[in-house]
Amino acid sequence: MSDRIKALIALGIFTFMSTLDGSIVNIALPTMSRELHVSTAQITWVVTIYLIVISAIVLIFGRLGDLIGKSKIARIGWGIFILGSFLAGVNFGGGLGFLLFARIVQAIGAAMFMATGFGIISEIFPPERRARALAISAMFVSVGSIAGPALGGLILQVASWNYIFWINVPIGIIAWIFGSRALPKESPEGKWSDMDVTGGTLMTLVIVLLFLALNFGQTLGWTNPMIIIAVIVGLILLVAFIATEKKVAKPLLDLGIFKSKLFTMSIIMALFNFTVAMFSSILLPFYLQDFRAYAPGLAGLFMMAYPVAMLIASPLAGSIADKMDKEIVTFVGISGIVLSQLGYLLINPHSAPWFVVVIIAFQGMSMGIFQSPNNALIMESVERQYLGIAGSVNSLARNMAFVLGTSLATLILFTAMSSTLGYRVNTYLPNQPTAFLHGFHVAFYFSTFLVLITWILGLIRLLGRKKSA
Repeated sequence: MSDRIKALIALGIFTFMSTLDGSIVNIALPTMSRELHVSTAQITWVVTIYLIVISAIVLIFGRLGDLIGKSKIARIGWGIFILGSFLAGVNFGGGLGFLLFARIVQAIGAAMFMATGFGIISEIFPPERRARALAISAMFVSVGSIAGPALGGLILQVASWNYIFWINVPIGIIAWIFGSRALPKESPEGKWSDMDVTGGTLMTLVIVLLFLALNFGQTLGWTNPMIIIAVIVGLILLVAFIATEKKVAKPLLDLGIFKSKLFTMSIIMALFNFTVAMFSSILLPFYLQDFRAYAPGLAGLFMMAYPVAMLIASPLAGSIADKMDKEIVTFVGISGIVLSQLGYLLINPHSAPWFVVVIIAFQGMSMGIFQSPNNALIMESVERQYLGIAGSVNSLARNMAFVLGTSLATLILFTAMSSTLGYRVNTYLPNQPTAFLHGFHVAFYFSTFLVLITWILGLIRLLGRKKSA
């Protein structure tokens, strides 16, 4: 087995585990809440803090990878992630506080290899094989983020919640040993002191403030003074970050990469499509378990149709994209996502189980077809010295989409239910199934609107490239 393949597999395994850990915890939250003797609101921080920390620092590690070596950053990240997983499972009797600390350690490690993975793959694979390699990496990302609830439920049936974290330790050690030597040897193009500390600090504060506002907006109310202040300060700091990056000699994020229309449009399309993917991930469990009264295990099997379809479609799409126009392949994928969102709008109280599964699988397949060549287009649109930061921007867009999708799906669902019933709703109401289905459809009208924007962008990108060719 060549070093390229070994590196790709190792990067894929760690990427799978890191994205899995963003969603696998969800199904264990009730159990963890009882055993740690904390409220539901408190235990949700186990999920939130992980996503916020990754998003806040992923650009920093992407830039560091470009300066001192992406392979070095990835190796260190692997070790930190394994340590964080061990600490989260052991917990040392520290309760929620220690668990949150362990999740921060996990998130730091995850951010390090998330920021550098795409760049490493783009370096070691030639252009004619790059889309296929990035497709396999993207497959690990998506399967990890979607398969979390199902795999978490399986683990909880046979073991305690600690094993949700501990399972990463032996797998991670094996992957580290298997892939560490296969990573490319790089010559540093800079040094630690070249790091844009001011820009990194500003971007971290921007993401933390805006993500906290999104997280607390639904519980405290969007007109709460603290939420408004957090948003205003976050936006002010964002303006300060942009101004700083234009002045410094070696910025954290070279804004010049956004002058490439191909890069910018591809990032926006990835952001919107991952946001749309979270709508089904968040809303379908309510529909299957609460509205249709399916058992959690059966609902989990239904949801597995998404990652299974993606698992099949991603490498095939990557292989095809290496041989033909990548814009055409992405456009086919986006068109499929549009059809899947229209399919969700057809779901009713009596929809056959097979119909629901087909729609879920069709969305997973379409997302796999879109994502593989889109990632390749992103990485091909920047120069070699910016591969690390381009990969980290792509990872940031994905993590932002996870937070945005979760927040928007629940916000639209409960706002529509509240409007129908005439009073505020923030949970599923067993005695109001009609109101839920109305909110469910309103949410998917919005997701359809989002994916139609990406469809138009994809068409513009396709026609523009053909015209220039």
